[in-house]
Amino acid sequence: MYNHLLDTFIAVADCGSFTKAAGKLFISPTAVMKQMNALEAELDLKLTERTPSGIRLTKAGAVIYQDARFLMDYSRKSLASARAALLAEEHTFCVGTSLLNPAKPFMDLWYRVNKDFPDYKLHLVSFEDDHNGILSEIEKLGEKFDFLIGVCDSRAWLSRCNFLPLGMYRKMIAVPREHRLAGKKRLKLEDLYGETLMMVKRGDSGHNDFLRHELETRHPEIRIEDTPSFYDLSVFNRCAETGNVLLTIECWQEVHPGLVTLPVDWEYEIPYGLLYSLNAPEDVLRFVKTVGELNPQP
Repeated sequence: MYNHLLDTFIAVADCGSFTKAAGKLFISPTAVMKQMNALEAELDLKLTERTPSGIRLTKAGAVIYQDARFLMDYSRKSLASARAALLAEEHTFCVGTSLLNPAKPFMDLWYRVNKDFPDYKLHLVSFEDDHNGILSEIEKLGEKFDFLIGVCDSRAWLSRCNFLPLGMYRKMIAVPREHRLAGKKRLKLEDLYGETLMMVKRGDSGHNDFLRHELETRHPEIRIEDTPSFYDLSVFNRCAETGNVLLTIECWQEVHPGLVTLPVDWEYEIPYGLLYSLNAPEDVLRFVKTVGELNPQP
């Protein structure tokens, strides 16, 4: 690439003096002379000559001076193009993250498979868990972000994205910290008798609909209050404010500081996994395949 001894040569030619060039370059006059000698030896050309009025260029030096500025500009453009090409090879996966759908489980996956994606970096993109707007966020898979990771048993979600199951989360019960059940280590269904249980309304989630049916038919002593089909922070706030109990999952235990989340003597679970676009590009599909091979489903 560009020989940086030409910088010294140009400074000498512009200043007409080794001493002035040294001041411009913030080095000693001796260093300037040594660099000039090194350049002339390398090129096997005499570039400058001393005159009573200072340093002037030889005919060969004048030609090199003219072309040196072109070389400097061309070198800068070449390096910029090289860096741009390097950046073009560094691909990025954008991962959505929110309070109820944090990116941490994705990060755990990434550290297991990133060796298979050496040119890729991750970029986290935050979004809001607004139950009125979450479907529009799901529809942005492939545009705003490549992946989300979280609980998914929603028919509305699954009509808008692909889903790779990774495992199951236990269903649990959240209660306000001052609630009569808050001090228990584990709940029995009978502990919920007389309580109002908040859970998503019927029709969008097969796992939740099954649990609702079991409660309504076998435990009518538990009142059920519908929440929106998709939780957001307002649902947790209502639980804290009303004193009701809330159907939740183990990964949401720290969502609201005013609530205590307790396990229950039941076997109810809900799937979580990787969400990606219905029209995902090849690299996203390759990532999904790699993750799927690490997490085979029965």
